[in-house]
Amino acid sequence: MQPTYRPSKIARARKCGFRARSKSSSGRKVLANRRKVGRKRLGAS
Repeated sequence: MQPTYRPSKIARARKCGFRARSKSSSGRKVLANRRKVGRKRLGAS
């Protein structure tokens, strides 16, 4: 059985990165909400 979490910077950036979020409408909503809250980082990359 393999570990459930295998960290990879590339996989994380592609899935949860700023540009990945910007592509979809729901992802843009995520960014907007994070801006509204005042997050220092908006995406993983």
